[in-house]
Amino acid sequence: MRLLVSNIKTLAGITGEGVLRLQGAEMKRLGTINDAWLLVEDGKISAFGSMSDMPSGGFVVDAEVDAQGGTVLPSWCDPHTHIVYAGSREGEFVDKIMGLSYAEIAKRGGGILNSADLLHTLSEDELYRQAMRRAEEIMRKGTGCVEIKSGYGLNTADELKMLRVIRRIKDSVPMRVVPTFLGAHAVGRQYGHDEYVNLIIDEMLPKVGRERLADYVDVFCDEGFFTPEDTDRILEAAAKWGLKPKIHVDELAATGGLPVAVKHGALSVDHLENMPETEFDILRGSCTMPTVLPGTSFFLNMPYGPARKMIDAGLGVAVASDYNPGSTPSGDMKFVVSLACIKLRLMPAEAINAATLNAAYAMGLSADYGSIAPGKAANFFITEPIPSVDYIPYAYTSPIVKRVFLGGREIV
Repeated sequence: MRLLVSNIKTLAGITGEGVLRLQGAEMKRLGTINDAWLLVEDGKISAFGSMSDMPSGGFVVDAEVDAQGGTVLPSWCDPHTHIVYAGSREGEFVDKIMGLSYAEIAKRGGGILNSADLLHTLSEDELYRQAMRRAEEIMRKGTGCVEIKSGYGLNTADELKMLRVIRRIKDSVPMRVVPTFLGAHAVGRQYGHDEYVNLIIDEMLPKVGRERLADYVDVFCDEGFFTPEDTDRILEAAAKWGLKPKIHVDELAATGGLPVAVKHGALSVDHLENMPETEFDILRGSCTMPTVLPGTSFFLNMPYGPARKMIDAGLGVAVASDYNPGSTPSGDMKFVVSLACIKLRLMPAEAINAATLNAAYAMGLSADYGSIAPGKAANFFITEPIPSVDYIPYAYTSPIVKRVFLGGREIV
């Protein structure tokens, strides 16, 4: 099928072929064409250009979409979410208003353990129904690739239940879904710490690996959760099953998890709210993408990750929503881009690149997603007419996404 999108005010997010990520000053470059057209063939971007340069005979197409002066961007890519969960945790929201910290709520048996209790009582079908509602929500808001973690099971049966739900979502939606095994999210109530780490290594990982339920492995390596030594053991075991790391580090404190993650070739290190500048050199020259989650800092009143300093030091940065029931109950990537500008001090182009190409890289998908380039998947959205691309983060609550296309087909 051939689709032509015409009368685009600005086609943004254009990269050259083979560009997998942007670092340092490169992040300020947001390739654009004004008064543009975009040609899609068999679900992939075929060509694009200025309306004035369109071939005189036009194109033979099966369908044509008039963008009516809207802007076209590549779909958001969200490389860190927990959208498979049961119920909600607004009671803890009130606790936070009353002054309790994330760590204090966790010590009282709330937080992740609370979500695990709720999930345990839910059938797989009901868990899938609730999670699909969130998946459809983020698609309508312009997300075309998403990573989804387990981690609210905290025993073998419930972790596998979560991963099977993620697989069902992957099979049900046109959005690209990346599954990650996060058994090491917290220690299940019925286990001692070392006992639970051994359970992950000896029982959970082999079952996840044999059923091919995950592409990546994650560990919440932080104060009060899992140590760098635990993380090292889990990542060594996961490598035997072909699972590459994407690791939670430096959220609550800098505990030494980042060097362990980079040593194991982690695709991303995520959170980084308490990341020291001394760790920048560890990331420099590595394959690891630092991924910041400004929605978490906003919701929990925590420090924001040092994204501005990382970019100024020559590193690339990705942003993600962290959509989850406790610390970030939102998957709105447009708002994340706004926060990246307002709180992280990124320029609009840097924030958009962090939410598209670099975010795709943080899922291992940037060869096929995250920018406008020939041969890439035709995942994009058309905005309402807006004054400029900079308006997207500026108008931080205005709904600007008008039409969404995934694989070259419109999502309604």
